[in-house]
Amino acid sequence: MNPPTDLLPSLVGVGVLAAVTTVVLAAFRVPGLWSPLLAIVRGAVQLAVISVLLTGLITDARLITLTLVAMFVIAASVATGRIGWSRRHAAMMTTSIVSGVVFATTIVFATGALELTARYALAIGAIVIGNAMSIATLTGRMFTRGIVDHWDEVEGWLALGARPRQSTLALARQAVRDALIPSIDQTKTTGLVVLPGAFVGAIFGGISPLEAGRFQIVVLAAIMAAGAVTSVLVALWMGPVRVKPADLR
Repeated sequence: MNPPTDLLPSLVGVGVLAAVTTVVLAAFRVPGLWSPLLAIVRGAVQLAVISVLLTGLITDARLITLTLVAMFVIAASVATGRIGWSRRHAAMMTTSIVSGVVFATTIVFATGALELTARYALAIGAIVIGNAMSIATLTGRMFTRGIVDHWDEVEGWLALGARPRQSTLALARQAVRDALIPSIDQTKTTGLVVLPGAFVGAIFGGISPLEAGRFQIVVLAAIMAAGAVTSVLVALWMGPVRVKPADLR
């Protein structure tokens, strides 16, 4: 198979964009300025590998299942690492993300919103897992930061006899709300400000704009449902706080 003729220009464009990102962050002296560059390099390598693999497994349900399981394991690991490794945190992220993803995708296929095929399962499964990971990470970090910033209030509630979960309930609810804002904004502005990748990709794949729109709104609704379930479960896991946590900044 011959490589695409536009591969070199694409690599050049990505390289320039990565360089701009790094230079801007360096000029403003942002901590971890190399993280975006490393993420781009890692993403490029991973996409190259998965592109080759998908050529052979796109119609094999068993291989797609294994692929989704691998994606989920990596997603749970990344989310856990963002809030600090521990067995409890690993269990929290694993159960929260899998609950949200399974709940949302089950509804999608059980209602017939999308036909249960290998292609649809891979497409929506990968998208929902990725977004659930991000929402779980945001919930955990925002909740922890909220407790650190409002520790005097939490201690006050505990001193008055409130249970640990009660003392952080308002902060947990705010963390869930804030973690969902990116998904809410993306959904509200779809078609006006944002043309999501699933929609554009479907059109490039030859699907009619109407059919691509149907697929996209199902995806957005699934992301929202999975994110809500995942975020609330993370908040419930983290709710009972008795000692001030370490700041994740």
